[in-house]
Amino acid sequence: MHAASYDAWYGSARGHWVGATEYRLLAECLHAREGETLLDVGCGTGFFTRLLAAQGLWATGLDLRKDWLDFARSHGDPGLSWVAGDARKLPFPDASFDHVVSVAALCFIDDEPRAVAEIVRVTRGRFAIGLLNRTSLLYLQKGRGGGSGAYQGAQWHDKNEVVGLFSGLAVRHLAVHSAIFLPSGGPVARLVERLLPRALPLGALIVVSGEKWPESHVMRAS
Repeated sequence: MHAASYDAWYGSARGHWVGATEYRLLAECLHAREGETLLDVGCGTGFFTRLLAAQGLWATGLDLRKDWLDFARSHGDPGLSWVAGDARKLPFPDASFDHVVSVAALCFIDDEPRAVAEIVRVTRGRFAIGLLNRTSLLYLQKGRGGGSGAYQGAQWHDKNEVVGLFSGLAVRHLAVHSAIFLPSGGPVARLVERLLPRALPLGALIVVSGEKWPESHVMRAS
């Protein structure tokens, strides 16, 4: 898929609703304050990077794909930073950012645990990582048999697997929420989204959030 086509999807009625709903969940999980720094790992066209920056954050987007970064650069505020890099080896020192996010990007790389560890390494505050949820209606529609369309080759997880990605890392206050329970985006889907609690791990996007602890504190997966 071309960067322009991907980004334009968020301008459609369904895409706008999906993007806005996922963004609200990320923002609620981050608790970021104006003036803080943020890294978006696997930023793609910069859609979520731009939304987060609009809330007063000093945002940096990172992606491997140069053409997508070029698109992000040409459509973002001049104050935003765009960096080419691998999520499995982030080109930043330890504790470089107040917050780090990643939205449905790590599920397309071959070493998610390493990427998660890198996210924890470069944050000094909170993180929110969105992954594709295997216990969701979207998985039944798009994820089985290797996936279809934009989801081809993606990895899907349930709640326990998501939490397990943080085993042995210095994190605390892990929480799992989800969004996009009915991916159709129609009136019923929008009503369901308002009624169901975010803590119900059945939405298409499952977000695990938390904060970094000093390295002397190590989480043990439950």
